[in-house]
Amino acid sequence: MLFSQSSFFCSILPLFLVILLSIARVDVVSTVPTKIGQGYSLISVEESPDGGIVGLLQVKQKNNVYGPDIPYLQLYVKHETDNRLRVHITDAQKERWEVPYDLIPREKPAALKKAIAWSRKNQNSVLMASSEYESNELIFAFTTDPFSFAVKRKSDGQTLFNSSSDESDPYSPLVFKDQYLEISTKLPLDASLYGLGENTQPHGIKLYPGDPYTLFTTDVAAINLNTDLYGSHPVYMDLRNVNREAFAHAVLLLNSNGMDVFYAGTSLTYKVIGGVLDFYFFSGPTPLDVVDQYTSFIGRPAPMPYWAFGFHQCRWGYHNLSVVEDVVENYQKAKIPLDVIWNDDDHMDGHKDFTLNPVNYPRPKLLAFLEKIHARGMKYVVIIDPGIGVNNSYGVYQRGLANDVFIKYQGKPFLGQVWPGAVNFPDYLNPKTVDWWIDEIRRFHELVPVDGLWIDMNEVSNFCNGLCTIPKDKQCPSGTGPGWICCLDCKNLTLTNWDDPPYKINASGIKALPGYKTIAMSAVHYKGILEYNAHSLYGFTETIATHSGLQGLEGKRPFILSRSTYVGSGHYAAHWTGDNKGTWEDLRYSISTVLNFGLFGVPMVGSDICGFYPAPTEELCNRWIEVGAFYPFSRDHANFASPRQELYQWDSVAKSARNALGMRYKLLPHLYTLSYEAHINGAPIARPLFFSFPTITELYGLSTQFLVGSSIMVSPVLEPNKTEVKILFPPGTWYSLFDMTQVIVSEKPHNRTLDAPLNVINVHLYQNAIIPMQQGGLISKEARMTPFSLVVAFPAGATTGEAKGKLFLDDDELPEMKLGNGYSTYIEFYATTGNATVKVWSDVQEGKFALDKGWIIEKITLLGMDTIQGKSFAIEVDGNPISDVSKIEFSETMQNYPMKLGEEGDKRTSVVVEVKGLELPLGKKFTVSWQMGIIS
Repeated sequence: MLFSQSSFFCSILPLFLVILLSIARVDVVSTVPTKIGQGYSLISVEESPDGGIVGLLQVKQKNNVYGPDIPYLQLYVKHETDNRLRVHITDAQKERWEVPYDLIPREKPAALKKAIAWSRKNQNSVLMASSEYESNELIFAFTTDPFSFAVKRKSDGQTLFNSSSDESDPYSPLVFKDQYLEISTKLPLDASLYGLGENTQPHGIKLYPGDPYTLFTTDVAAINLNTDLYGSHPVYMDLRNVNREAFAHAVLLLNSNGMDVFYAGTSLTYKVIGGVLDFYFFSGPTPLDVVDQYTSFIGRPAPMPYWAFGFHQCRWGYHNLSVVEDVVENYQKAKIPLDVIWNDDDHMDGHKDFTLNPVNYPRPKLLAFLEKIHARGMKYVVIIDPGIGVNNSYGVYQRGLANDVFIKYQGKPFLGQVWPGAVNFPDYLNPKTVDWWIDEIRRFHELVPVDGLWIDMNEVSNFCNGLCTIPKDKQCPSGTGPGWICCLDCKNLTLTNWDDPPYKINASGIKALPGYKTIAMSAVHYKGILEYNAHSLYGFTETIATHSGLQGLEGKRPFILSRSTYVGSGHYAAHWTGDNKGTWEDLRYSISTVLNFGLFGVPMVGSDICGFYPAPTEELCNRWIEVGAFYPFSRDHANFASPRQELYQWDSVAKSARNALGMRYKLLPHLYTLSYEAHINGAPIARPLFFSFPTITELYGLSTQFLVGSSIMVSPVLEPNKTEVKILFPPGTWYSLFDMTQVIVSEKPHNRTLDAPLNVINVHLYQNAIIPMQQGGLISKEARMTPFSLVVAFPAGATTGEAKGKLFLDDDELPEMKLGNGYSTYIEFYATTGNATVKVWSDVQEGKFALDKGWIIEKITLLGMDTIQGKSFAIEVDGNPISDVSKIEFSETMQNYPMKLGEEGDKRTSVVVEVKGLELPLGKKFTVSWQMGIIS
């Protein structure tokens, strides 16, 4: 990304904040009463035509704290599926802002009724003081006076949400004003909560009582802790352990206005500055069920091209094309895999979108370079920002003006400043703007055939505050000073409740006014929509428009990386965690943020490897590439002010990169299959350990290890000067992927310290899994055509065992990622051992695509065998025996592990068995079986 203005301010941050507070006229000390009002009464309720229920709420006692109460509210409740319940509360007499239904497609609630007339008509329809409305799995229970509701899971009776406020509770009952909505839920003390992002969480993946959780998309560097960052995801997952059983559910408040969420351990309180209360409850009960249900509603994660899972290299500061060419060649010389080379804004003419610098990136030379790398299979991605430079000689701007595509203030395009200087901001809520944007992408692609787009600064970021004009007496920008210093003539905008709302969310971590360093909240979008309401949707709407533009070019699968995200962004784009620092702390924080985005339905996510700035140490960069090689999105990125940090700059880092990325490229078939699973059921690619081991409470807060899929555990070194790492192993058998003779066996959760020299990362494979792998390579295009192998992991030394695995293959340029189009193959692998017999077989759906590619399985590696020496070997392909097995070779390697947990005395022995020389066509069903001699 381009460098956030906050990044260079860190050294003078305390002074800067003092000045900012005085400018923003913020009262840091809260004078808010503990409770606001007495809530509402449910005065009428009836069944709606669509099978839901509709009720009328009347305020019990009015007050003017944060403005007058809305006197009548409409309650709408519906079980949309067995495992999804919607609770929608809005003004009963007039429509309020909601997230547009075309952005996140969903059912519309019952139409508003004239509140007073309706209440008189239905006086006799009031239900009993406490009543219930249920589906097969969820129960909506409500109390009429004061109104509160609870959501319960029918199968186990647990209360998932409870909005009641007792006298002893520190929070208010329901509050609903024009610019202040408040509602709370009680929580059991042992509930573990996750989500409510985007922020950098110093305490790890679990929400931490007392930490601030503010949701409002903001250009604040990710180095800032507990602060509203680039995305807004008002969803949390609640994981509970009841009688040693795990139960998970999720709660989404679909609201795009700014909000504070206060988590106190036994309660959670929303304080929202507009919109409606539109809750969705997802019943789970497993973490995977939760993300499946959640993404089925917000949109399944986007299919990613195969090359996107390769390694990416970027830097802000590749000042000319020759530098980029050298970077590509140096990666090849160092034998470090590289799939994608990126440009930050260095390729642009004067920082203007959709342009080329004619001197440093002349088009003929750039086209020749792209032809060369495209022939290798490499890809090229560049950045674009939404701010369009105000320049009458700039065609993009001229066409934008002609099509009236910009956000307005008092009838004129709102003026801000980003890298080109004075800019206007496209209004992606306007269909004409989307058409113009799609056309500009088409024009740019004709100029430069890029393979993807990186959309940045789309919170939206603005280097100025308030209402600005272009100065007449000075050059802006000057071209000499820092580009992020405002050089426009600006005046504060605090005359409206939109620019200076009655309740101040903790914006930027300092209760800054919501228009700070962005568009004025009173600016106007299409059809009069206020920026105040739509602000956090900006990056999301740009993402959707960009997706349409890329997909329309050649009908190929788009690749988009977006900084700002909202609910549903993962349906269109990948994400990276923004401006981080080259510190050990930021390395640790990256794991929590990556795992959070998996919960948010954005599985293609990663952090800037080695840190965006300042210079990392050589040791840190070693350790970071070892972790980053296992991020779903793996990219090294730095800013111009830092020394060069490409992975070949240090011999030791190059060695770590060859090791870690070498394994990543062998695992590309597995990663791609995980992306397919994410696309069809939302399952995160990188996920917390409790996803696979939900009953083990020791894992609920574990933020220093993570899983890739369900069975590969990554346990990195996250501290300096360490050559070993303490790892928490869940029960079962774990095999080192880098040395499969190394085995860890646990009967219960067990901490184990393992060697981790500088160039080594511990990655372990769990029992009962089958992982498809290939031979790797320096580019995914080449690696993808190498022979396959299967790694079959049985429990160590087990006389009986079983394992399963999956593999999805397709033409990754097609827009859709699915079976049934003639260009994809899906395979399920199975293995069993027992009675001295081993059997490995496959079940193939639509094998033609794999057969046409000529893919074969040449090797099967079995782990944890209690046997040695193969006998009676047999192979069947599509049910037909293969008689010639003369090329088949068996080899065995001993594995030793303690007989009992933690003991280093007596050892048990198992065997790694490799079966080589196979030529099994991947697109046909096969069965391989043999008998084994027992170890004496």
